Amino acid sequence: MIRFIHDIHVERASQGRPAISFEFFPPKTEEGDRNLLEKTLPELLKFRPDYCSVTYGAGGGTRQKTIAIVDQIQKRYDLTTMMHLTCVSATRAELHSVIEEARERGVKNLLALRGDPPGGSGEWIPTDGGFRYSSELVKYLHNLGGFNIGTAGFPEGHIACREGKFVDWGYLADKVKAGADFIVTQLFFDNANYYQFREYLTAKLGVQVPIIPGILPVVARNQTKKFVALCGAQLPKSFLQRLEDLGDDDAAVTRFGIEYATEQCADLLRQGAPGIHFYTLNKVHSTAQIVQNLNLT
Repeated sequence: MIRFIHDIHVERASQGRPAISFEFFPPKTEEGDRNLLEKTLPELLKFRPDYCSVTYGAGGGTRQKTIAIVDQIQKRYDLTTMMHLTCVSATRAELHSVIEEARERGVKNLLALRGDPPGGSGEWIPTDGGFRYSSELVKYLHNLGGFNIGTAGFPEGHIACREGKFVDWGYLADKVKAGADFIVTQLFFDNANYYQFREYLTAKLGVQVPIIPGILPVVARNQTKKFVALCGAQLPKSFLQRLEDLGDDDAAVTRFGIEYATEQCADLLRQGAPGIHFYTLNKVHSTAQIVQNLNLT
């Protein structure tokens, strides 16, 4: 049964259990599509996730493929699936068309994002006739009705917010007031950043929606450095030193990533995180091992 993600978290909290979710991206090839839908997903479904999500691609270039994959996952596997939606390279009318197509296909959960510039870097320029901020998209979706709306949170502050993280967190609280039902965080590697972020939002700003930590199990040194450069996350000194010591031994980095993420997730769950959202990179091994280590099956 396809459900609202906020309701899933409320139910899991009443049961004293965390909600577990997996994120995927639309593959670039037909073979990649088959691997995702016929191999990766069935393997990860063995761990009984509560829901999953599918990204939208830089510049919104994968929007039709994203809708198609979300539709297939929900119909083939009856798994609640959240569709990412960005403001990039689309007018309000174009986004409205995408939203209504998603509604017709039974999508109930949308992650409303500003989105990265086309190509993934450079200055973000709003589209004429489109939305400038994700808060506008959240409000628009809320007014349309019928969707559970997620939004992104940045425990270290958004890289583009020059006023600092506390100002950025204020903008996030505004998105919740505009209609966001839950928050999924950007990747982070120091749990202290999440705890400060959560405390400020709940105690100072009155945010009362689930704040779901997003966790990336690292698999390669250079790839990890690229990810954190794009999103502004910081690598703890001990973590960075271990990556440097392991160098280009990807197998060793993967083992380290599993070990580190297992400890990170265990601490988050002990400290009351409502669940874990795993950035899987369309791979099974690391995420599966972490879920097993945590006994979350």
